[in-house]
Amino acid sequence: MTVGRALLDAQSARFASLDPVLPAVPEPPDGDVLTAALPDGTRVAGVLQRQVYDRTSLHRLWSATEVWELTPLLGASGGRGMDALLRAWRRTVERVGGAGPDSSCVVTWPSRDTESAKAFLDHGMVPLSVIAVRRNQGHPNGGPPPTLRIRRATPKDLDAVLQLALAELHYSSLVGSTVARPEAVALKRRTLSDRLASGGPAWLAERDGIAVALAECAVVSSEPGNWTSTRLPHGRWGYVNCLSVLPGARGTGIGQQLMAFAHRELQRLGTVGSYLYYNPPNPLSSVFWPRQGYRPLWTVWEVRPAFALR
Repeated sequence: MTVGRALLDAQSARFASLDPVLPAVPEPPDGDVLTAALPDGTRVAGVLQRQVYDRTSLHRLWSATEVWELTPLLGASGGRGMDALLRAWRRTVERVGGAGPDSSCVVTWPSRDTESAKAFLDHGMVPLSVIAVRRNQGHPNGGPPPTLRIRRATPKDLDAVLQLALAELHYSSLVGSTVARPEAVALKRRTLSDRLASGGPAWLAERDGIAVALAECAVVSSEPGNWTSTRLPHGRWGYVNCLSVLPGARGTGIGQQLMAFAHRELQRLGTVGSYLYYNPPNPLSSVFWPRQGYRPLWTVWEVRPAFALR
């Protein structure tokens, strides 16, 4: 899609005024173009992409099978422009039809844009996930000795790691975008086996020799041209893919100790900070992660099924 530079520059300037951590708005992806007009003649646009995941895709564990994702290009129009674009999207969904019950409409948008938040809510979308960021705090050090053993996970720990990852998946499926699908065990086992075999950063917390918590992480680079640069400032970032504490051990401080350890180790790997996804409806995550220094940067607004968009 060819978009006027002025529209992108105006949106970048608005994003910067909302939150200085947001990166500049990139060129939109390829897809179907939506347009809408405001009463004063201002025009806004968006790119709509449709993705259908097959049964072997890991994406289906945190997503509907059929996803309609919109990338808005609003310039400086804010909530008025978002409302107009969502109306146009609704008309497109009605015209195209065919979306089944396992479908969704999704928009990822700056968390601090409260004008647009109202438009999303008015159109039936809910904030199921946020991308939250945490800048590193000072120089890493050993910190106080933990009251439990924390060690790097290895391929020999696959069964314990899988048990903890599935516990997190089950809980998240009750309070967020995660879906507990029949293929979950096989998909998780395959993915975790590959990550442990490659030496990816993952740590287990043990109490009395039993693994009670998992922090499965990664290190990614935000650089020009890659997907991460559309969400984060340039640099080397730690990514927290999964923090899981077994139900009987929750509320005892194990998660905080494990993440303090993981943050120090990720910083030693040369990261400028870390990021993760959490679910605002999750009564544990929505309290825990802000206490660890994370704050929302992007909100993933969603409605399921897609035809429920108002």
